[in-house]
Amino acid sequence: MTGLLTPESRAAFDRDGYLLVPGLFSPGEVGHLRAAMEQDPAVRDSLYERRDAQGKATRIALWNEAGDSVYGLAARSERVVHTVAGLLEGEVYHYHSKLTAKEPYEGGAWEWHQDYGYWYHNGCLYPTMASVMVALDRCTPENGCLQVIRGSHRAGRINHSRGGAAGEQVGAELERVEQLLSRHERVHVAMEPGDGLFFHGNLMHRSDQNRSPDRRWTLLFCYNRVDNAPFVDGRQALLQPLATVPDDAVEQAGVRLSDPASMQFQVRREHSSVPLTTA
Repeated sequence: MTGLLTPESRAAFDRDGYLLVPGLFSPGEVGHLRAAMEQDPAVRDSLYERRDAQGKATRIALWNEAGDSVYGLAARSERVVHTVAGLLEGEVYHYHSKLTAKEPYEGGAWEWHQDYGYWYHNGCLYPTMASVMVALDRCTPENGCLQVIRGSHRAGRINHSRGGAAGEQVGAELERVEQLLSRHERVHVAMEPGDGLFFHGNLMHRSDQNRSPDRRWTLLFCYNRVDNAPFVDGRQALLQPLATVPDDAVEQAGVRLSDPASMQFQVRREHSSVPLTTA
């Protein structure tokens, strides 16, 4: 099964490195997802901050197991999993999920980076990886929507390093980013609540600070192809069979929160050499 894909949308993803699907989740479904993020104590207790060069912070929560919460069911829904598997041309598993929260006037920027620029160091040999960003709020240039460099995934993995303009973050080599910007279009990906953005692990992307009175919260579901399982010791445990659920499971679940006994929420690792990526 190929989920939401058509020959045209598949060709667009291969060309651009991303695919925007308006209304991936209905208003009712995104209401459940938003309420779960706001109410789940496991999410609240695992939030940490990642600051940009100006000291502004994006709040992040990250978990490895999809689970049976409403947001876990969204990550396992057939419309999402089959679409990602079709884009990556193979069976996939849930790599991790995360909430990124930019608060009004306070949410920080995220510098140019590729997700595979980080995941490479986790022992994933190939960039057969992708993320799905789901807007919980309106995402606009004013509140720090995602920016992408169209077609930049075709440049391959670019070296990433800490410091300089990136603040606490690890960003892509600026000389190569500037070359990409001189040859490819920069796109501000405005999204309405429930819209979904599928993007390749090597797509160069960033986001600005939130300079508006409007919150910008997004959910990201990240996937790796099964035959690209990490070879680094300890990372193999992340590969767990992905049991998909029917698309109506999200609506049927309502505001179902996580089971603390089974979820694996992560906390910020102050001295980690490989950061947890966000957008």
